[in-house]
Amino acid sequence: MNTTGSLPADTGAWVVDQPGPLDSTRPGPLVWERRPLEEPGPHEILVEVEACGVCRTDLHLAEGDLPPRTARCTPGHEAVGRVRAVGTGVDGFAVGDRAGVAWLAAACGTCVHCRSGRENLCPDSRYTGWDRPGGYADHVTADAAFAYRLDEGRPAEELAPLLCAGIIGYRALERAELPPSGLLGIYGFGASAHLTAQLALARGARVAVFTRAPAARRLALELGAEFAGDSYDPSPEPLAAAVLFAPVGELVPVALAALDRGGTLSVAGIHLTDIPPLNYRRHLFQERTLRSVTANTRADGAAFLAEAARTRPVVHVNRYPLRRADTALADLAVDRVTGVAVLVPE
Repeated sequence: MNTTGSLPADTGAWVVDQPGPLDSTRPGPLVWERRPLEEPGPHEILVEVEACGVCRTDLHLAEGDLPPRTARCTPGHEAVGRVRAVGTGVDGFAVGDRAGVAWLAAACGTCVHCRSGRENLCPDSRYTGWDRPGGYADHVTADAAFAYRLDEGRPAEELAPLLCAGIIGYRALERAELPPSGLLGIYGFGASAHLTAQLALARGARVAVFTRAPAARRLALELGAEFAGDSYDPSPEPLAAAVLFAPVGELVPVALAALDRGGTLSVAGIHLTDIPPLNYRRHLFQERTLRSVTANTRADGAAFLAEAARTRPVVHVNRYPLRRADTALADLAVDRVTGVAVLVPE
């Protein structure tokens, strides 16, 4: 193992102790703890975290909407930092490099899905902050083959949200099959949506945003959207494609009804409340399509990060000290975050 200087004996991290609602009537689901710092294993890197984005998936894990895969797991899958140690067999990273640790942490590489370039559908896929400890911590380890080399010229807190909010938004936009210069409808306007809107605009599309939060509507217009209304407002014209970011199943028929003929709605998110019954002629006839989005491939990540390096999307960052991760999640739960919440060391 190669290291830079001596490593600390222990490290601090948040863990999901008892999943449940983030409210003032009970102890929060997150607990801060100290634990021994583990050295990276073969093919792994140890990263000292400079910033970690706060994703709605972390909220679903903390509140129990997303069943935990491991006991007392550390959330966080948008971690940016410096490589402090490198395990045996690592290729592509050296001590001191800036690295990004994202949602997809492992895939088998041999199943039919992996062999066909769809590792996001691998039955044995593993995820940072769900299957293995994530970035709500001082340090995080990752399989080097699933980590990303990152831009040295941009602050860590601006890079962190790109690793999930950006990448998932990229895949959702690809799944929506937005035609050139078409009108894209975006339902919900949080971390991922505000980056996806800029990606679509940079590609020459037009954007209409539907969200319940007035501050988010103002941000959408500032970023270049031509329309910003409430979640249930009618679209100013039929949508060429749409992406649903809000985890609200009731919005699926709303978005489908707003689509033009041949349009596609992609649902970006790991959790969604129940979808009401659909009417075939109103919601699906005339070749309207409903698609889910499941994680991402490493190719998605590489393609999006390269596109983001060219287009330089504005990242609307709300900084929180690492030790206030529980506050950041509570703010996210009640829509007090406009743009993205990012944890940074004190």
